[in-house]
Amino acid sequence: MSRIQMTTPLVEMDGDEMTRVLWQWIKEELIEPYVDLKTVYFDLGLKHRNETDDAVTREAAQANRKYGVAVKCATITPNAARVKEYDLKEMWKSPNGTIRAILDGTVFRAPIIVSNILPNVRTWEKPITIARHAYGDVYKASEMIIPGPGKAELVFTDARGVEKRTLIHAFDGPGVVQGMHNLCGSIESFARSCFSYALSTGQDLWFSAKDTISKQYDHTFKDIFQEIFEKEYKDDFARAGITYFYTLIDDAVARVMKSKGGFIWACKNYDGDVMSDMISSAFGSLAMMTSVLVSPDGKYEYEAAHGTVQRHYYRYLEGEETSTNSVATIFAWTGALRKRGELDGLQELCAFADRLEKAALSTIEEGIMTKDLALITTTPDPQVKNSLDFIKAVRAHI
Repeated sequence: MSRIQMTTPLVEMDGDEMTRVLWQWIKEELIEPYVDLKTVYFDLGLKHRNETDDAVTREAAQANRKYGVAVKCATITPNAARVKEYDLKEMWKSPNGTIRAILDGTVFRAPIIVSNILPNVRTWEKPITIARHAYGDVYKASEMIIPGPGKAELVFTDARGVEKRTLIHAFDGPGVVQGMHNLCGSIESFARSCFSYALSTGQDLWFSAKDTISKQYDHTFKDIFQEIFEKEYKDDFARAGITYFYTLIDDAVARVMKSKGGFIWACKNYDGDVMSDMISSAFGSLAMMTSVLVSPDGKYEYEAAHGTVQRHYYRYLEGEETSTNSVATIFAWTGALRKRGELDGLQELCAFADRLEKAALSTIEEGIMTKDLALITTTPDPQVKNSLDFIKAVRAHI
């Protein structure tokens, strides 16, 4: 069978641990037999990031800007234990955070639905899409260990050298302090991305923060969203028959749990990180969620929303069998291939992405799945496959 030809390469960002293993199997079993795959490859594995002083991450993000579409494997964001394990030069920042800052995009995440995995929240009938701001907050924070008594202040020095100060805390003893920031331009891009995505999908848009406590930081988000909505999108939303509203994040959580789904929930960076994991887990599994970063100028980066599956990787290295769910990583590839096909006018490539997704879903719906889904499926006596055999089962359904 002749393979589908690509005209423009994808930017391929390889990753870490068990997802790196799945990455190669997915390419070998599900993509390369059918597509003459063209990629510009970057190794974002932690070892190589350390060797390049993390320059490879910045280079990958710039390539994403150049070629327009990227697909990324899950990567390690190191903590103190990882620094020791990998003998790192320093505790490198999140590669996702670096890429998101360079692209200034918004992350949209939605659960992958199959008929034989029912949501844990009984009222949910439709997917809930998380729109996550992808810049700043805790991911760009500066931190300091406070050794003992003293005064911590927030200081801003303007271009003329004039200082503005506010007291953070007068410490009586040891503690910690953290300073984080955001940019009005990035918040504006986030708002416009959310409003545009809601219009393109015909879904209501919710935005939540905590402006009652954070009367300047979170309130700025709220004000920017409302101003842009009123000036640029209000009439379009009315014509489309959809709504936008702001609410406190604790109220949003309560509403989400009683909703039927089928809307977009916009969150600040950390809120979106946490809530997307909650949504995906409640719908079935962290490995059953799509994730795409969309920049204001139309660049796309597709990824799996979960981590590197460290525990399975250590078992894999010992020669033990694992049953690791690869669906989100498969959908990262299909999302990127479909978008590449759309931008290049390659309908055959788009159709292949659709076909591969349907093959993955039908495999599960026929009762063939990995262990994480077998524990929650409504299918009696499911066939539990190991990591590679599940991927081969998907290939058989193509």
